[in-house]
Amino acid sequence: MSFLSKNGAGIFACLLISIVSWYLGGFFPVIGAPVFAIFIGMLLHPFLSSYKQLDAGLTFSSKKLLQYAVVLLGFGLNISQVFAVGQSSLPVILSTISIALIIAYLFQRFFALDTKLATLVGVGSSICGGSAIAATAPVIHAKEKEVAQSISVIFFFNVLAALIFPTLGTWLHLSNDGFALFAGTAVNDTSSVTATASAWDSLYQSNTLESATIVKLTRTLAIIPITLFLSYWQSREQKNKQGFQLKKVFPLFILYFILASLLTTLLTSLGVSSSFFTPLKQLSKFLIIMAMSAIGLKTNLVAMVKSSGKSIILGAICWIAIILTSLGMQTLIGIF
Repeated sequence: MSFLSKNGAGIFACLLISIVSWYLGGFFPVIGAPVFAIFIGMLLHPFLSSYKQLDAGLTFSSKKLLQYAVVLLGFGLNISQVFAVGQSSLPVILSTISIALIIAYLFQRFFALDTKLATLVGVGSSICGGSAIAATAPVIHAKEKEVAQSISVIFFFNVLAALIFPTLGTWLHLSNDGFALFAGTAVNDTSSVTATASAWDSLYQSNTLESATIVKLTRTLAIIPITLFLSYWQSREQKNKQGFQLKKVFPLFILYFILASLLTTLLTSLGVSSSFFTPLKQLSKFLIIMAMSAIGLKTNLVAMVKSSGKSIILGAICWIAIILTSLGMQTLIGIF
């Protein structure tokens, strides 16, 4: 059986949902296309789950396309630029990431939350929302419902952040630089960081968007050590069953992601315009949307809602801790 005859129907279904989600995400950036894709997929699940000819393509889209998207994500990271502009924000970034991951670990231990779900909520809250979840899920072999649930939790708090952070920043008398750092460290997803910073700029005719985005990109670099650590941990857990496998400790798609960011850094230092990589970054975003469509089509919405209580509580605790840590660190280093 050829690749297309085996996978074509499922891939095509994901493609259709992704096109619709892409346009909806453009109209409602605070929600974002990946979230639309998941929810449209989940709404269609009861009607399409009986069509078994979709299964192979959905599995390919949710697994392989997700890995390809992560690799292409590397072309959006110019490491030298991020470090040059983001150095001053590193203490705040490292503190917020550490606090969120520690809380996720402790919550999972003490409240018996599924380990993989807690991990996804932790990395999604602390690093970069859907992109971090997309990179982490294949490494820890997370199930589709765990990915969908964690994305949904992150989305909920992204919307809250975009709605209340500009008002909160005004109430706290944050400077433009302070709000850029606050938005870049305390909002989970890039699209929501953009929406939040743009709302602040509209209120005060400022230019915080670029600074907030660079802080966000600096956070994104944490994907590399976190996924490598989780991959090593996963291999230790399974070593008695499968033995040592280098690909399990160091997944090739993470290696390609690192190489893509290094190549971007090298070429831009040689004078290549960053706009050269724009098509690859856009393709990465679209592949993530396709993967989220597949995950949605394979997820039972009713069952997910019934089991999401603890994950929402974890997301709330991580989010509040990140907010307090970001503001506290800004106070300590004299920005706030």
